[in-house]
Order: sequence, then C-alpha cells, then structure tokens
Amino acid sequence: MSADQIGFALLILAVLLFLGKWVRMNWRPAQKLFLPASILAGAIGLILGPGVLGLLVRTTVGPEAPLAQGAIPESMLEIWSDLPGLLINVVFATLLLGVPLPKWKHVWNLAGPQLAFGVTLGAGQYVIGILIAALVLAPVFGLPLMAGALIEIGFEGGHGTAAGLQEVFADLDFPEGADLAVGMATVGVISGIVGGIILINWGVRNGKSAVLDKDVGEIPHSQQRGLIHKDERPVSAGGMTVRSESIEPLTLHFAFVAMAILVGVGILEGLIWIEEHTWGAGEDGIELLGAVPLFPLAMIGGLIVQQVLTRIDRNDLLDRQTMVRIQGIALDILIAAAIASLSLAVIASNLMPFILLGVAGIAWNVCLFLFLAPRVIPRYWFERGIGDIGQSMGVTATGLILMKIADPDNKTPAYEAFGYKQMVFEPFFGGGLITGIALPVIYNFGPWPLFGVMLALVIVGIGSGLLYFGRLKE
Repeated sequence: MSADQIGFALLILAVLLFLGKWVRMNWRPAQKLFLPASILAGAIGLILGPGVLGLLVRTTVGPEAPLAQGAIPESMLEIWSDLPGLLINVVFATLLLGVPLPKWKHVWNLAGPQLAFGVTLGAGQYVIGILIAALVLAPVFGLPLMAGALIEIGFEGGHGTAAGLQEVFADLDFPEGADLAVGMATVGVISGIVGGIILINWGVRNGKSAVLDKDVGEIPHSQQRGLIHKDERPVSAGGMTVRSESIEPLTLHFAFVAMAILVGVGILEGLIWIEEHTWGAGEDGIELLGAVPLFPLAMIGGLIVQQVLTRIDRNDLLDRQTMVRIQGIALDILIAAAIASLSLAVIASNLMPFILLGVAGIAWNVCLFLFLAPRVIPRYWFERGIGDIGQSMGVTATGLILMKIADPDNKTPAYEAFGYKQMVFEPFFGGGLITGIALPVIYNFGPWPLFGVMLALVIVGIGSGLLYFGRLKE
C-alpha cells in the first residue's frame, strides 16, 4: 500500500467529515439528536461503500454495473479500518496531559458518590453482558463468551475503544467482535443522547432538576447546529506557550503526545517481557498481557509525562486546551473511519444477539439512573447523574452534552465532580485497564473470574453509595 493511497484515503475522509458537519448544520433530526459530525461522516462513508450502495447496485442492476462495489473502493476502506487502532493511542495519551492532580480529599468528597455510581454502571455492564453471553448467546447462537464484554466496550468505551480493540478481537479468534463493538458504540451514542434528552424533559416536568424550570427545547438554534456565534468565538483554540519562530506550539504538543505513547510502549513491552519469563513461559504458558492493547498504557504514559513536566518545567510549556484540540481531531477521524469501514454483514448475521445486548445495556443504565443515582449522589443528583448516564452509554462527550443541557449555566458542581470522577474512573473502565484486559481474561480463563470481580464491584458500588455517600445529605 503506497503513501499516495494512504494520503488520498485521508483526503477523502476529511471531505466526509466536512459533509458530516454540513448535514449537522442543515438537517433538523441531526440537530435535535446532537449527532456529532464524525458519526454523520462515518454514516455517509458507510452508505457510499460496498455494503450499502454497492449492495443496492448489485441487487438491482448486476455485479458488473458501475458502482457495483460502491463509490468507495475496498482498498480505501482497508486503510480506514487501520486508522482507529493507531489514533486511539493519541486520544488516550492526551486524556491526562495538562491535567494537574488535585488534592485527594477534595476529589473524594466531591467525586466519591459519582465514582460509586459510575463503577456500578460500568461493572454492571460486564455482569449483564456475561450472563446473557453464557445463558443465551453462546448456547443458542454459538458466539464466543467474549461477547459478554461487548456492552462495556461499546457503551463505556465508545467507538474509539471498540475500533482500537480490532486486533485484539482478531488475535483471540473473534474478528467479528470488532464490528459488533463498533455497532454497539453507535447504538450507545444515539440511545445515550436520545434517552438523555427524554430523561431531562422528564426531570424538568417532575421537579427533579435543580436549575431548569422550562422545556429543554429552548436550546439556541446555533447550538443545535453546532456553531459558535461570531461575537462569542474565542480568539484562539489553545494557548501559545512558545514562539513560532522557535517551534510551532502544535508541534511541541504533538511531541508531548509522542512521548506519552512511547512511555506506554515501554510499559507494555516490560509487562510482556515479565509475562514471557514467568506465567507465559513454555508451551503451556498463558498469554494474557500480550493481548492487552496499547492505549490504556498510553494514558498512564500521559500521566507520567505530566508529572515529570510538573516537576521540571518552570515555563508551563504544556497547554491543556491545545492538547484537547489534538485529542479532538484524532477522535473525529477515528470515529468517522471506524463507522465508514463497519461491516454491516457481520451485524446482520448476528442481529438478534446484537439487539439483546443493546437492549440489556440501555435498560441497565436507565434503571440505575432512575433508582440508584438519587440515593447515592447526595446533592444535585439529577444534573450530576445525567452526565454519568450519558458517559456510560455514549462516552464522555455525550455526558458533557447532557450536562450542558441540564445545567447550561454551570450552577451546580456537576462538571467538576464529573471531571474528578473521570480521573479515577478512566484508567480502569471505558477503555482503561479493565476494558483492555477483559477479552484476554475471558479467552484464557472463561467468563466467571471476571464476572465474580465485576459483581463484587457492583456490590461495593451500591453498598458504599447507599450506606455512606447517600447518607451525607443528612
């Protein structure tokens, strides 16, 4: 595959991202659902590919007709399918770069209730998924027991994590799991936004909201279109910490990202070396860490780089907003590429298992929000819980969108508590260490060791929430 082919594929993907933004600005359903342009771009690419347009032409006209393989060639889709596995490392490396660690006591008091709620949501997705896989999916549909991890990978992890685990699924003889996980992530994002807005309207009508006293349909049209008014546009998307004649600030921050990823590579290689010389040695050895993806360790690499810079950098070279921009472009390209290269045939051939897992995941999240969140989060449970429910179904961005709707003027500590909770939560769930190690654990040891640990976490989360955090309101 030549450099020209890779470059051309990236150019077409960029055009699709623009088309996705155009659709968001001009199509009312996309505005009402707050669908990101990257998801719309991926959907356009998917429609123009061999799985939709190509299938339609082959069915109606014939296999030799023009566009019988779609408007996007298979070779381009192959390039796009490789992008998520690379870009997910950039996304996770930037999560903690530029984020100073606050005092532990402050984090505990503010984020503790949400951490208990979030751990219950995340661990419960494994519990529900493994039960469905063991009782229905494996014996009835013949799917591997690893299908029990699809809810957490797709809902908590999102498109980035689902696509980033593509090689892991393939290495563990479950290649169709990657497409199912990306499809599950799409279900999670859409159901998270739609269900979240429905819950917000319900909360306003029933007096659950502490700040909203009118219908959420009053969101400005410019915000629905995803635009910033000319008079409100910031001068810069990030701070200029160095002069451009010495080095472009964006280049410097990309170097920080590269160092974080390389630290993650070093950690992963060290863990693999330990495994090869201990429990993984010999023909009967168990390969566990060798199947762990790089991206959760790249996040730890980012934390290490951040701590080193905190101690040696007296010039504050790292700007958090610039890092967020780097993360954003990597995530946009990743999501568009993952959805556009999705195999609809795999989802169609596993439609009933896909529906069972999706419905179960949605039901678990919504039920916990309605019945557990008000009993665990002592103050402003609605505004704070809606962010967790959005994040547990459609990744962090969905949670932020719902919090913005529920608390548009930032009158509650929802954003601060959510951010602190993510600092403790992200290294483990939603693409963290537990997400990365879940598939190889199930593959090597079966589902029940992971099921037992996750069930224990659910019990701890509910117990600490009800018996400790929930009583703080008194």
